[in-house]
Amino acid sequence: MALAPAAVGKADGRVAALVAAYRGGAHDEMMGLDGHVRPHYRALVEGLAAMGAEERAARFDASRQYLREAGVFYRVYGGAEAPEERGWPLAFPPLIMERREWTALEAGLCQRAEFLERLLADLYGARRVVAGGALPSALVGRNPEFLRPLADQGLAGEPLIRFIAVDLGRGADGAWRVLGDRAQAPSGAGFAVENRVATSRAFPELNAALKVQRLAGFFSRFRDQLFALNEENGGRIGVLTPGPLNETYFEHAYLARYLGFQLLEGGDLAVRGDRLFVRTVDGLTPLAVLWRRLDGDFADPIELYGSSRIGTPGLVAAARAGTVHLVNALGSGLLETRALLAFQPQLAAALLGTALKLPSVATFWGGEPAGRAVLASGRPDLSLAPAMPLASGRPPLTEAELAELRRTDGESVVGQEIATLSTAPVLIGDRLEARPVTLRVFLARDETGWHVMPGGFARVAELAGTSTVSLQSGGFSIDVWVPGEREIEPVSLLPARVSGFVRRVPGSLPARAADNLFWLGRYVERVEVATRLLRLHAVRQAEGARDDRLALRVEALLADSGVDLRAGPASGLGQLAASAFQTASRIRDRFSPDGWRVLGEIVELLDGARRGADVVPLTSAVLTRLSSFAGLLGENMYQFTGWRFLRCGRLLERGLMTAFVGSGLAGRELVDGSLEGLLDFTDSRVTYRRRYSVAPSRETVLDLAVLDPMNPRSIAFQVNGFVDCLAALPGMREGETLGRLSRIARRLQVRLATGAAAEVDTAFLDRIVGDFSDLSDHLTERYFSGGPDDHLAERAEGE
Repeated sequence: MALAPAAVGKADGRVAALVAAYRGGAHDEMMGLDGHVRPHYRALVEGLAAMGAEERAARFDASRQYLREAGVFYRVYGGAEAPEERGWPLAFPPLIMERREWTALEAGLCQRAEFLERLLADLYGARRVVAGGALPSALVGRNPEFLRPLADQGLAGEPLIRFIAVDLGRGADGAWRVLGDRAQAPSGAGFAVENRVATSRAFPELNAALKVQRLAGFFSRFRDQLFALNEENGGRIGVLTPGPLNETYFEHAYLARYLGFQLLEGGDLAVRGDRLFVRTVDGLTPLAVLWRRLDGDFADPIELYGSSRIGTPGLVAAARAGTVHLVNALGSGLLETRALLAFQPQLAAALLGTALKLPSVATFWGGEPAGRAVLASGRPDLSLAPAMPLASGRPPLTEAELAELRRTDGESVVGQEIATLSTAPVLIGDRLEARPVTLRVFLARDETGWHVMPGGFARVAELAGTSTVSLQSGGFSIDVWVPGEREIEPVSLLPARVSGFVRRVPGSLPARAADNLFWLGRYVERVEVATRLLRLHAVRQAEGARDDRLALRVEALLADSGVDLRAGPASGLGQLAASAFQTASRIRDRFSPDGWRVLGEIVELLDGARRGADVVPLTSAVLTRLSSFAGLLGENMYQFTGWRFLRCGRLLERGLMTAFVGSGLAGRELVDGSLEGLLDFTDSRVTYRRRYSVAPSRETVLDLAVLDPMNPRSIAFQVNGFVDCLAALPGMREGETLGRLSRIARRLQVRLATGAAAEVDTAFLDRIVGDFSDLSDHLTERYFSGGPDDHLAERAEGE
């Protein structure tokens, strides 16, 4: 449908230019069949036209810069290739919902949520819909999403779902239909918040003028409900993630931080006596509520998928015992079975006594309804005979049918009832173009019932004319605006201050997070050590010395540090930087976004360096960014327990590597440039001139690099800092008998404080290397290993 300039009515020429080439689909969200902009879109279109192309581009760049600085990303999976991390693909303008239509949609969605809640409770309870013939038994009995160890969990009366998503698509008739339900671990809510923040920065005036309803109130209500559940069992609240390689890991970390919950992986949890605990550096602490973002069958390797390495042994037992509230319950993925869509009319009649206000599409294969097929995945027969006899004589699913039922969360399926999706406007260059769009809406349950997020997560296709809308295949995301009748008051997730405030220390740090912070500190120091050695080697090479024995020693040290000069100076250094960056990525909920971004810049810098790159400028650029990273940690990162573990890692690694390099350069026979090289490595040339009045000698240089407690690059300085940091870690109490970890650190401290420069030889330095290695092992054993911890559980249960 081409729009002639005259069709825009009273709109000025800039509006006409903006939409002149716009061609919507059979139903378009912005443009009516008469060629006029729909009333609820007029303010947006006029606002866009009034800005002009340059201003629009500047606003959009500011929004995308915010997303980059916030580190918003998702992962793309390309078959056999490693998953690729991409920046968030936000497009403009937002999808605008007409107010009265949204009100009707809300009513249909709340009814649907109630229907899904009753359906799941029945399937994991009395199973009346099966016994009464409303649903074939095979769709449950042979369904891999039906978790038999929890077959009766619905009988307790506790709601099995509390947070769901519903995928919607609009057909040519203008009616919204359900494309699918998401109850397993629905994604997109966190991205919807980031979409709103970024889009509001681009259109602050329009956001205010349209009185766009805010999202924070929805999350505040959901969080309050989880807090209420938490009070029943008296524990903590966590978000369970599969880990940083998951497609939507950013959202898991974001929501945990946004709502004030702990981000946890399966290995962070332990079950003792049917009670769920978090492994922390303080021991086991009880967990009462778990918002699950991990597929149910991977959650417990004992009773579910035995090969799972990301689950928690015993989680099913804890769920059966009722000692932990799971949001959503294990087995709720059963509701995502696409074949159920074909049976929903009779299911709604049986469970609600009325028809659903919001119909579902019927997905067809070969001209027959999807409900004809059963899930025959090759898993053990889960028949619930005699109440649920298996259907017989039905052909197994084809590979295409099985793939359809297991379609990834990032895609939408268009059924026979929606041959073509509605379209929404997207700015491509200077013009608005129509793209197919789907809408994901979110609902949360509290004690009063179900509530709909006023907005949602919309996806638009990269190209026109497609029926598959997926971020994995190049699509975009756009914000969803629901205009209100009055200006919405700001909502904060922080409680209102009544008569004062309480400054609190965060709860115990999960052992995995502490482990990652510790190793982040070590990896960053390894990058710096290798960078300084590379620069030292490059300077020696530039001086053109023949048979340079110092350069050969530095090459050997670089090789031991993981940098092979034959592969190019940036290669091995890039791998070290990537290790630091990946470790930081695992703790994004506890780590500065600025610090994470600096590490990313180092990785990009080294990835872009060619084999023949000039090493000295390259290493200088890396060291500058490492200094920025250190400054961010020192100035911006709050000094809780996590900061202490990170600092312990940095101090330990710097001390160990200084001893290692010192032994290689000056601990044995000196060669030309050894002492100057060690001063350069420890960045102590200026300090040496101010501290000593004589020419460099083995004793003076080693005194400064090893024994001087005031030199921030000396080994003694690192050990003193490590001892102080160690004393502040959990479980370290002044006056108690020292453990092995503390004894090693204190003995090393005394040896350095009482040592003389003449005693610092290869054996002295190698012993320091061994002591630091022992400190790392004992620190890991005490805080990170996750070994036998029954005594910790007893202490936790007694508190």
